[in-house]
Amino acid sequence: MTNKLMLILIAGPYRSGTDGDPQAMADNLRSLERAAWPVFAAGHVPVIGEWVALPVLRSAGAGPTDPLADEVLYPVADRLLAHCDAVLRLPGESAGADQDVATARRRGLPVYFEASEIPRRTPGEVA
Repeated sequence: MTNKLMLILIAGPYRSGTDGDPQAMADNLRSLERAAWPVFAAGHVPVIGEWVALPVLRSAGAGPTDPLADEVLYPVADRLLAHCDAVLRLPGESAGADQDVATARRRGLPVYFEASEIPRRTPGEVA
């Protein structure tokens, strides 16, 4: 148990292995989102880079397969990591998620590979 409230970046495949197929990317996003509940249930705040990056891309008139995506998806995750306390790395090949793990380690942040590894917060404690 811990008293520290953590903002935890959930990192895993989004575009990887999809060949730009919108349904496959949507499925990958759902997989990332399934990990949000265990993080929240442990007393922390989950965040997924695509939750921020996709609206940014849409506001620029672009999508995840447009050339602009590389200038948004990776930088958003990097900027989020400046505020995160840890990373939960989900299975699957993903250059972006591997980059997130490398950034987290460089910054001395813990990297978890299973939600069960995340320390639970003491019930009723305020950050």
